[in-house]
Amino acid sequence: MTKHNPTLRPLTPSEDRLARMLKALGSPARFQILQALAEKQACITGDIVGLTNLAQSTVSQHLKVLREAGLIEGEIDGPATSYCVNPEAVLWLKDQIEGWLPGCCGRPAQAPRRLEG
Repeated sequence: MTKHNPTLRPLTPSEDRLARMLKALGSPARFQILQALAEKQACITGDIVGLTNLAQSTVSQHLKVLREAGLIEGEIDGPATSYCVNPEAVLWLKDQIEGWLPGCCGRPAQAPRRLEG
């Protein structure tokens, strides 16, 4: 018996962006960092180290992954960098995930929300 192994098509740029965001959120530490940033509006790296009990270098690496995925933004604030959630990116992520719902689980289809900007 031969198994059928379909070849996956390349991701579109939007699908690739979504995959990077979801991968970034796949780490419990990064998920918690994003939650902390959402609650506090902005944090410097030292604040995040205190919240997570992770080493400075580990937090810096997690922040880099979140920043590269577009989920957070960093602004130099004196000798430190202040990080905050990128609201446009989080709304885009929410809209993409909501886009999976039309026709799924008996839910009515909804028009995707457009971001302004």
